[in-house]
Amino acid sequence: MVTTLTTSRPAATLAPPHGPGRVARVGRLAFGVMFTGGAAIHVAIVVTGTETYRHFADTAFIPFVRQAWLSVFMAHAALLGLLLAAFELAVGLLILAGARKTVLGLVAAIAFHLGLMLFGWGFWFWSVPMLAMLVALLRYDFDNALGPRHNQRMGTRV
Repeated sequence: MVTTLTTSRPAATLAPPHGPGRVARVGRLAFGVMFTGGAAIHVAIVVTGTETYRHFADTAFIPFVRQAWLSVFMAHAALLGLLLAAFELAVGLLILAGARKTVLGLVAAIAFHLGLMLFGWGFWFWSVPMLAMLVALLRYDFDNALGPRHNQRMGTRV
């Protein structure tokens, strides 16, 4: 007769090996690299010729967006392309910075993708999944970056 000893395992040992902290770190790294890489692409476009930007707003479903793109952005494409590169670089670096800076970077990335959606339905296929991931990261980082201080103000200690 064989007897076996059974022990109850805590729920933590049953959890997957990659918790939300690791997933959030990978997500922040991916978005940080994506935005800093986007900045490099805009610099390359400005250096090689700004005509690449000309047809960006052709599919915009709001005529004002298309007209503004051609009359405002394309009139100063080199300057505004470099400003866009600076914005994307700042967003990427903020996302990678950690704590409250990451929260600010994620909010800026969400605003960026919402703005992209004005340029036509094709951008929705990119922006909607990106927004879902960015909002999930923002919820996680907001809770972790601002949660303990917020809870102390509410009279509870973490």
